[in-house]
Amino acid sequence: MVFTAQQIAGFCGGTVEGNPDAQVTTFAKIEEGTEGALSFLANLQYENYIYETKSSVVLVNKDFQPKQDIATTLVRVDNAYESVAKLLQLYQSMQQKRVGIDSLAFIHPTAKIGKDCYIGPFVAIGENVEVGDGCVFHPHVTIGANAKVGCNTEIYSNAVIYHDCVVGNNCILHAGCVIGADGFGFAPSANGYEKIPQIGIVTIEDNVEIGANTCVDRSTMGSTYVRKGVKLDNLVQIAHNCEVGQNTVMSAQVGVAGSAKIGEWCVFGGQVGVAGHLSVGDRTRVGAKTGITGGNLARKGDCTLMGMPAIESKKWSRNAAVLRNLSSLQQEVEQLKKELEELKNK
Repeated sequence: MVFTAQQIAGFCGGTVEGNPDAQVTTFAKIEEGTEGALSFLANLQYENYIYETKSSVVLVNKDFQPKQDIATTLVRVDNAYESVAKLLQLYQSMQQKRVGIDSLAFIHPTAKIGKDCYIGPFVAIGENVEVGDGCVFHPHVTIGANAKVGCNTEIYSNAVIYHDCVVGNNCILHAGCVIGADGFGFAPSANGYEKIPQIGIVTIEDNVEIGANTCVDRSTMGSTYVRKGVKLDNLVQIAHNCEVGQNTVMSAQVGVAGSAKIGEWCVFGGQVGVAGHLSVGDRTRVGAKTGITGGNLARKGDCTLMGMPAIESKKWSRNAAVLRNLSSLQQEVEQLKKELEELKNK
C-alpha cells in the first residue's frame, strides 16, 4: 500500500510542507527512519532526529518551529500522536482478515458462531456459547460454556473466558488473559479456610482492550464490570465484584481489590494498588506505585494522587524533597542537641 503526503494530510486534516507527492509504504520511529517511511514527532525530546531522519514524511504538530533546515516532507496536524494512531488503525484495517474454522478446533454442537469468523487450531468453544460476526480466535483460546462474545472481537492465544461470562463488541483480549476465574473468597474456620463459591460472572463491555496475563475475576454474586472503552495493560488484577468505569486506563501490575469501584476516565500508573470496598472518583490520576487505602480525596475524583498512603501529588512532591535530605537533617538535629547540652552544662 502506497500513500502520498497529500493523501495523509487529507485523512488527518493537515497541511503539507514540502513535496506533496512524497510516498510512504511503511511506518518507522523518527530515529530509525528510512526512505519510504512515515514517522512522527510529538515529543520535542526527539526533535534532534527530525533534522537527520531519512523518513520520507514526518507528522508534526502545527505549532512546531524547526531550529534548522529539514530535508524531509512535513505534514502539520493538530495532534501528531493522535494522527499517527489513526493512520495505524487505517493501515491495520486494510490488512487481509483471515476467516474460516480450522479443522483442529473444537466447537460444541450447541455453540453459535457468527459470520466471517476465524477460529484457529486447538481453540475450544463450549456448549451454548454465542460468538458474534467477524471474531478472530487465535490458537488455544478457550471459551467456557454459556459465555457470550460480541462482534469483531479478537482473542489471542491461550486466553481463557470462563463459563457464563460476557465479552462485548470490538474488544481485544491478549495472550494468556483470564476472564472469570474465581474471586479470592475464603471464610476462616476452625479447620482453615472454607471456599466461598463464586457464582457470579464478568461483564466486559464494548471497545475494551485487556493485556497479556491480566486477570478479571468473577463476582461472588452478580457481575464484575469492565465498562466501555477501558484499557488494561499486561499483568493487571481486577478482583471480584469490582467495577472499572468507562474509558479508564491502567498500566502494568495495577491491583484492584474486591468490591472497589473505579470511576470514568481515570489513569493509573504502574503498580498502583487499590484496597477493597473503596470508591475512586471520575478523572482521578494516580502515579506509579501509589497505594489508595481510603480517604475522601480519591472518592471525590478529578485529582492527582501519589505515595503510600495516597496523598495529593504536590504535597507528595514536597514530602519527597524533604525525604531526600533526611540524613542531613538528622545530622543537623544531632548537632543542635549536642550544642544545647553544652549550653545547659554551662
